[in-house]
Amino acid sequence: MASFSIPLSGLNSSSQELSLIANNLANINTPGYKAASANFSTLFYQNLGTSGNGDPMQVGTGAQLGSVTVDTTDGAPSATGVNSNAAIQGSGMFVVNDNGQQLYTRAGNFTVSNAGFLVTANGSLVQGYPAVNGVVNPNAPLGALQVGSGLTTPATATSNIQIGLNLNSQSAVGTSYSDPIQVYDSLGATHTLTATFTKTGTDAWSYAVTLPGADTGGTSPTTLASGSMNFDTSGNVIPPTPGSDTIALSSAALSNGAAALNINWNVLNGSGGSLVTQTASASAPLSSHQDGGATGNLLNFNIQSDGTIEGSFSNGQTKSLGQIALADFPNVQGLQGVGNNAFQATVGSGAPNVGVPGAGALGQLTGGSIEQSNVDIAAEFSTLIQAQNSYQASAKAVTAFNQMVQTTMTMQTGL
Repeated sequence: MASFSIPLSGLNSSSQELSLIANNLANINTPGYKAASANFSTLFYQNLGTSGNGDPMQVGTGAQLGSVTVDTTDGAPSATGVNSNAAIQGSGMFVVNDNGQQLYTRAGNFTVSNAGFLVTANGSLVQGYPAVNGVVNPNAPLGALQVGSGLTTPATATSNIQIGLNLNSQSAVGTSYSDPIQVYDSLGATHTLTATFTKTGTDAWSYAVTLPGADTGGTSPTTLASGSMNFDTSGNVIPPTPGSDTIALSSAALSNGAAALNINWNVLNGSGGSLVTQTASASAPLSSHQDGGATGNLLNFNIQSDGTIEGSFSNGQTKSLGQIALADFPNVQGLQGVGNNAFQATVGSGAPNVGVPGAGALGQLTGGSIEQSNVDIAAEFSTLIQAQNSYQASAKAVTAFNQMVQTTMTMQTGL
């Protein structure tokens, strides 16, 4: 007698494959989604004996869904222009914290929460290595990444200045020229230093760098440094201290409560070039630079290819806010989907290998983009037709078996 279980197993297997295909098509616009495909296997065989030459005579008892394979190839990156978005190109998954549970995802359509943290679309905290004073330690424990506009960078006292200017070699002895430069104290307040040069002879000038007296609680200017400055026959400055490119500037404690100023005045540019020159042209400033800054508020950030989140602050400074982490697995096929584009590790997947993008086998990031689904709609439609034909064939077998049963019953009734 025919066994209905065989075509029914085919119907069930084909139905499951149709569900996989439908899910692929439904997620064709889901960021980071990976297409899944069905793999079938046979059920056990019924032995009917052996043939005359000793070969076993077996009849199969149907098919089953043996496994589901996930296509882990990259989806195409799609630019969104949203600075919090990131697309992985290569191996790895983002690590997220969902109410204390560590999960993994390829969907990089991140946003910034009202608390200022980088989060997934469903609110899970994106994990990485938060920066401390602009420095990232990739050996530190994973943590949430704060990128909100409420972040500030502390004031930085000026520790180095460069004053680029030319002194007129044709000036008469006793001629003076002054050049101001703004610096910052430890509280982020500004102060104006004045460098005054007075010609004392051929290729020789004296200098004095002063600070307004009110800045230190006095009435007359405070001198931070003074001395002689000489120039060679090419107009290049000869450092006042042999073997040193800098002149030390220091003050008493400031009246606003900030620490005393301690600044290195660089007279050479680090490559041996003279910043202060003496040539036969008018005394004039050329350029100036100092490395201090006031307290700054975060204006914007962007995600680099190595996962570094670089913040731009209102004081002109750029600092790292943290670095996004990625995780890879010995067997990606062993991950278990839990919805919301997330997966959890299993015994089959193995323990995650966590690191920064670009390290080892981990892929890199494209900021301002998301990874599209890798579903191939043409291939899915082709597989859909095959699965539909398989389902119809199994249904036809059920009909044929039913007709056989009806014929047998009719024969028995006729008896």
